[in-house]
Amino acid sequence: MTYKSILTILTDPSEVGAVLSAAIPFATEAGAHLDVLCLGIDRTQTGYYFAGATALMHDETIAQAQAEAAAIETAARAELGRSDLSWGIDALVAQSASVTGLVARRARFADLVILPKPYGEGKYSDAPVIVESAMFQGQAPVIVLAEGAAPAAAPRRVVVAWNESAEAMTAVRRALPILKTAALVDICIVAPERHASDTTDPGAELSRMLSRHGVKVEVTILAQTLPRVSEVIARHVADMDADMLVMGAYGHSRFREAILGGATRNMLEHATVPVLMAH
Repeated sequence: MTYKSILTILTDPSEVGAVLSAAIPFATEAGAHLDVLCLGIDRTQTGYYFAGATALMHDETIAQAQAEAAAIETAARAELGRSDLSWGIDALVAQSASVTGLVARRARFADLVILPKPYGEGKYSDAPVIVESAMFQGQAPVIVLAEGAAPAAAPRRVVVAWNESAEAMTAVRRALPILKTAALVDICIVAPERHASDTTDPGAELSRMLSRHGVKVEVTILAQTLPRVSEVIARHVADMDADMLVMGAYGHSRFREAILGGATRNMLEHATVPVLMAH
């Protein structure tokens, strides 16, 4: 497979330049069409307004969301207009409660979704919701960008976090177009004895599968020498001078279909390179 339909979702005017500076070269390298959704979000909770104020405050917050969507669209069109890429753009307004359904529907018809890092200072609470909705409800692979990291249109060194789970296998399959063009793919296995593996050669089967696709593979087995597995992987990514991390996304929730689990969230919070995730 190849990526022919790529989606990015923008909800903050200040992130337009950074996100599109990664998405445009990536889509150009893939020969893909890039869809950009400029989303103004009404984050108010109308049920908590005092009596008589609802209509006025609702109008004001909707107008603010519309203005934000328009500002994002203007900035995005300026960036896209400087490229030779095939692209489309929509500017919409949504209330917080409807973001999940809207994002999931758009992501369902994309080969890949590229999104900004959802955690950090100044991030809105709906930023993780957009990542979760694209992956869990939309069933799309997502590249989460890292703040301050130079975007790589064609990553040369890629680390795959491998633990034999279904989620990790899904991420590998969805990342194949990237893995096939990389100069080196490192299959990183942390504490394989914890994965209940029935093989004496962890990573060998995945290595053979990828090699048949022409992927240049090596396997690294690491002990868990730090409190979190995510910390071990992050250190290995730095040691490898990798351009991207590929990993399965794990979730849990009683109230929604899924939210990002603690290990996945911790990985994203501290990521210094783009992370391709799938579930």
